[in-house]
Amino acid sequence: MPTRLFGALTAQAGISHPYHAPAAPPLARLRLAPYDTPPMATRFGIGYDAHRLVEGVPLTLGGERVPSNRGLAGHSDGDAAAHAVIDALLGAAALGDVGSRFPEDDPAVPRGVSSVALLERTAALLREAGWRVVNVDATIVLQRPRIVERLSAMRANLAAAVGAPPSAVSVKATTEDGLGFTGAGEGASAIAVASITDDPE
Repeated sequence: MPTRLFGALTAQAGISHPYHAPAAPPLARLRLAPYDTPPMATRFGIGYDAHRLVEGVPLTLGGERVPSNRGLAGHSDGDAAAHAVIDALLGAAALGDVGSRFPEDDPAVPRGVSSVALLERTAALLREAGWRVVNVDATIVLQRPRIVERLSAMRANLAAAVGAPPSAVSVKATTEDGLGFTGAGEGASAIAVASITDDPE
């Protein structure tokens, strides 16, 4: 019942009542947490990489050597899966990308360098910036050779590199059924999504 109506009725009946609606606090007294400084932040990033398949180069994906007469061309070992994860993590933390962080003319990035080693360095950069990896989900697109039997090993390699349990890392493989450059066997690609948090756990 509205307060005024209640007061009028009780006054007519000769009844005094102690009820008073509480005054709303002034807006100046309300303390609102600023939107740009939440108590805990979670961010997401996406990464993509692709390389040509060439003769006489070892095929490395997810830190795992895959038997093949062709491998992925690149300044590093050409590991498209690791590169995609690196870009996903750097993107989530707004720390650049694999090319800006690990340029080819950097003496600390010699030709043939392990991409998983670069991923480890990426995870260290995130930790220095106050971030922790929550999870990683990667998909490798390759027509051949078949790599499904090696996905568990790739998952373990990537998990160890980012400092997360294997249960927080997923690695999948697919083909494009003969479509595009991967379907024609000209190369391979990988896409990854990662989430990070500033919660120390």
